[in-house]
Amino acid sequence: MSASWSWYVIVLTVLNIVGLVWLLFATARRRPADEKPATDTGHTWDEDIRELNNPLPRWWLWLFVLTVVFSIGYLVAYPGLGNIPGRLGWTSEKEMLQAMADNRARLDAVYAGFRGKPLDALVDDPDAVKIGRNVFANNCAGCHGSDARGATGYPNLVDGNWIHGGDADAVVASILHGRIGVMPGWGSVLGDDGVREVADYVRRLSGQSHVDTLAMRGKSRFEAICAGCHGVDGRGNPALGAPNLTANAWIYGGSREAIRETIANGRHSVMPAWDRILGEDQVRLAAAWLLAQERDLREATADDEGIALTGGGR
Repeated sequence: MSASWSWYVIVLTVLNIVGLVWLLFATARRRPADEKPATDTGHTWDEDIRELNNPLPRWWLWLFVLTVVFSIGYLVAYPGLGNIPGRLGWTSEKEMLQAMADNRARLDAVYAGFRGKPLDALVDDPDAVKIGRNVFANNCAGCHGSDARGATGYPNLVDGNWIHGGDADAVVASILHGRIGVMPGWGSVLGDDGVREVADYVRRLSGQSHVDTLAMRGKSRFEAICAGCHGVDGRGNPALGAPNLTANAWIYGGSREAIRETIANGRHSVMPAWDRILGEDQVRLAAAWLLAQERDLREATADDEGIALTGGGR
């Protein structure tokens, strides 16, 4: 706070206290002419209920005086007069920092039990997975959803289709350091016809409906332009962050229109780094929860496929 604003607050506060004290004692005295209660306002209700203007009872007056004394003591002990710090040295910033330090100490005691354990062990630890679920919900669910299944522009994190690799080290690295994804636009190179052809070839790669004649022409264009990142077979390259186009797992949508938009105009996505916000302990627990969800989904899918093959089920 600048010196001028500090003095403004000090003067305004002191004037308010002095004015309140004057008002209390000025209205507490009975004037000589007021030997009996007088109806100065002239307000009357129900014929005989009158609004009087009597001085406050003494006990009530001294209660008000005590509040003024308390306020003066408060301003001496705590900051309330501009930049004057107060005798106790308390500030809201100090209290906040102390609360944060206490909270970090409590959390550190919790995380210490999981620190140094292999991520595979954390995936099998119900307590670690439970804490990781809370870390994810508080920090990651805003983009990826509470179930980590993503949304348009945000990848599904439990379907096993990892753009930058799905092993434990890669998942932790993605959360800790973030990722940047850049898909250049090829509309000016391919032209409208080329974009349509490549889009149908990509749909063929992912097992979706497509026009054979367009896909056949798009194959050669894909191999000449797109294979450098996605591979000739379209299975992607985690080292480059190029997604697997055969998995039918789409960040921006797998419809014909969405794929054409991606090819023509490109995409740019940013996964922020969480190392400074969460720290390695929380990141590893969040990664453990993600990998546990992926494992559970994979096992559930395998069970469903087994039931379908054997003709079981309800």
